[in-house]
Amino acid sequence: MDKHLDLSIYSVRTDLALEAREMAEQEQAGELNGIRFHSEEEGGITVSKMVVETMEGAKRIGKMPGRYVTLEVPGLRSQDSELQDRVATRFAQEFHTFLSETGIKENDSALIVGLGNWNVTPDAVGPLVVENVLVTRHLFELMPEQVEEGYRPVSAISPGVLGITGIETSEIVYGVVEKTKPDFVIVIDALASRALERVNTTIQISDTGISPGSGVGNKRKPLTKETLGIPVIAVGVPTVVDAVTIVHDTISYILGHLGRQLKEAKNPKPSSRLLPRGFQFPGKVKRYTEEDMPDAEEKQAILGMIGGLEENEKRQLIHEVLAPLGHNLIVTPKEIDDYVEDIANVVANGLNAALHGSIDMDNVSAYTH
Repeated sequence: MDKHLDLSIYSVRTDLALEAREMAEQEQAGELNGIRFHSEEEGGITVSKMVVETMEGAKRIGKMPGRYVTLEVPGLRSQDSELQDRVATRFAQEFHTFLSETGIKENDSALIVGLGNWNVTPDAVGPLVVENVLVTRHLFELMPEQVEEGYRPVSAISPGVLGITGIETSEIVYGVVEKTKPDFVIVIDALASRALERVNTTIQISDTGISPGSGVGNKRKPLTKETLGIPVIAVGVPTVVDAVTIVHDTISYILGHLGRQLKEAKNPKPSSRLLPRGFQFPGKVKRYTEEDMPDAEEKQAILGMIGGLEENEKRQLIHEVLAPLGHNLIVTPKEIDDYVEDIANVVANGLNAALHGSIDMDNVSAYTH
């Protein structure tokens, strides 16, 4: 009897809805039904807005129906403080708009949850953001007459991870929500990407909630509107990729690079220059296109049997080689300490400005450290 082979375990791991849509479009070779998408770029900041309207669209990309906003800033790795301020400002604007569209009022109380393990740098985005957000709930409780206009009640926790506390993160958050009764929850977490150029340069906002640990394949009980009973806004920053993704993309880079060389050899152009996919121009990332890729015969001639494999078959082969050896690692850049601290400050500054009307980018530094 024929057995159906489940290739889903070999798919490229990504928590970004933007990347899930890109992969689904490549497989379908066209627009996806049930999904609205718009993207714009200004000053090195690309903002993409996507609405998954139907279960058909959700199934195609493997993401829940809802709204997703993604900010991509390749220049963030340059640690340009001026650019970081502009990103925080744009993030604050987009997040404030997102809250309004979700139906959250200016005075609604917020609980900020910083998911992750503060002992593991790539997973410390949530706790670092919580360190820098302005908490005001205690002031409203103890001395409301001292609170000026333009602030809302905000509380924040870093619940840690199951290995540290012995308690499911969701159980801690459920208990805090039950006792403190916020109007909505903001959850901050580290994510996984399928592209190295998006690591530590991307911020995703969504209204679909989050599953703690999903970035490294350790899914726990979800934190969603259905489970908590109040709106849950998720903010995620990709900080890792897995080894299967790196190897798979490296093979694609090689094919694209050599395919372009073959086409240049057949049709030489003056002053043509060959660049690897992912080579970064100032504010712009150059990618290989489908036109650059060699045809099936050329792929097999370049890489032998591997070149003739389909995408899912290549992922399956790489997974089967790496997994038994324990080499399907979760990988992060060596400069992760600086990257995580910088982007956590960007997110914290943006949240402070978005949540409190009296805070703007001129005085936001007074509330962080």
